[in-house]
Amino acid sequence: MKIARVEKALDALIIAVVAAASFLALVPILHLASVSLSSNAAILSNKVTVFPVEWSTMAYQTVFRDARMIGSLLFTIALVVLFTAVCMVMTVCAAYPLTKKRLKGRDVFLLMIVFTMFFSGGLIPEYLLVKSLKLTNTIWSLVLPGMINAFYLIILKTFFSSIPEELEESARMDGSSHFGTLLRIVLPLSLPVLATLSLFYAVGRWNGFMDALFYITNQDLYPIQLKLYQLVISNQMSDATATEGMNSLAPIPESLKAASIMFATIPILLVYPWLQRYFISGMMIGAVKG
Repeated sequence: MKIARVEKALDALIIAVVAAASFLALVPILHLASVSLSSNAAILSNKVTVFPVEWSTMAYQTVFRDARMIGSLLFTIALVVLFTAVCMVMTVCAAYPLTKKRLKGRDVFLLMIVFTMFFSGGLIPEYLLVKSLKLTNTIWSLVLPGMINAFYLIILKTFFSSIPEELEESARMDGSSHFGTLLRIVLPLSLPVLATLSLFYAVGRWNGFMDALFYITNQDLYPIQLKLYQLVISNQMSDATATEGMNSLAPIPESLKAASIMFATIPILLVYPWLQRYFISGMMIGAVKG
């Protein structure tokens, strides 16, 4: 009985700690959402905490009123889909051969891949390369430079190595080629890690804007993060102006920033529930075997 009571007490303690940690993680998001839905007067008087004060949708109306904002959102969705597809194809094509011990120079290839995790050519050489290839102001400047992440490649290679070789050998005995074995056996067994890495690639591309800041000057090719960055910058105002306009219909920068962040965050958050079961199992399995 005492052991059962101790276990129940420990379970209750764990639940309380997890609940507290979850609440602390949600507080910043709730605060941003509340600021985006509160009036100018409430924001300037610091009355907003985790609940909206004097509800107002002015900030969201300003964001959605910009036609280029919607176009930027649609372009970013297409960019993320293309980027994720290209990255996963290239990562799979690089990781699968590296699992074969008969591949000549395999250790050298792995060393070269790991080397890029610690050293790079730098920003200026990368920009000069992209410019010399005439990729500036094209969608490919946002796709090709980052289409293989060395860390994700190692995770996928580790997962592929954990698949029993007997399955591939039986497929070869049935006349399957390397490509056929990869498509029919290896990839179906790798759905958890593939979904996990796809999510990593997608989130990284969705949140990225520095490369677009360097390579893109055509506003029709602005990712959503760069568009929101410029929207916030263009709506900056002095504290005096903000104070004088407390009761005006124009949203103040703090409200606009919060609405912009929510506008850019919610779409990618909606993807997590669909991939959650794959995400958890992929993270665990991909780190089992070294």
